[in-house]
Amino acid sequence: MNSVTALNPTPGANMQHWPQRIEMAAAFRWTERLNFHEAVANHFSLAVNEDGSQFLMNPNQMHFRRIKASDLLLLDANDPATMDQPDAPDPTAWGLHGSVHRLCPHARCLMHVHSIHATVLASLADSNMPPIDQNTATFFNRYAIDNDFGGLAFEDEGARCATLLADPKVKTLIMGNHGVLVIGDTVAETFNRLYYFERAAETYIRALQTGQPLRVLSDEIAEKTAHEIETYPGQAERHLSELMAILDEEGSNYAS
Repeated sequence: MNSVTALNPTPGANMQHWPQRIEMAAAFRWTERLNFHEAVANHFSLAVNEDGSQFLMNPNQMHFRRIKASDLLLLDANDPATMDQPDAPDPTAWGLHGSVHRLCPHARCLMHVHSIHATVLASLADSNMPPIDQNTATFFNRYAIDNDFGGLAFEDEGARCATLLADPKVKTLIMGNHGVLVIGDTVAETFNRLYYFERAAETYIRALQTGQPLRVLSDEIAEKTAHEIETYPGQAERHLSELMAILDEEGSNYAS
């Protein structure tokens, strides 16, 4: 852990799962800095028990730029009284994240945003993303497309989305007419995937804008590239570690 602040949390702060809280808070801060967020909407969550039913998530309508480790809610996907509590989460966040954590135990960390290029991709009649460079190849055969948007992500919509993540190979859900949901085993892995998906979507959208034919990789090379990136040692962890180091150097209060 890079953060000096992490060793001295705010007195009285919720200390359960403290290292995970710090990583989550850093991810929120950088997502805002990259302009992947949308006002006080969008949500990240992280499972903290074996079956994935208990998870950390951002509070209702708190801006990503202000979220601290101690602000995160600790929720139980199997608790029917969650939305009756005074610090209840956003109803759509509960609907989507609660459903996925309840129904997909392998989805440890979830990050859902309406980032610009991912949402443009999700708004196309064909939301497939062909492998035209290294970043787009990263997602070759590793995403699903939701073609049945039914409105805000309350529990029925969340449960439907969860069925599209049943295949453990699917790490990214392109939510048609909506945005993107990425999953992973850790905060670092999931944030890294979110970052590169937005980069990949931007490359593809900008390539389409040229009106020129696309240079699409073969399936064999796309799969080889995706596998090589998946097995590249330590890149996601180092990515998040470096971002946290920058926040620490700036004197950010994210880890409090």
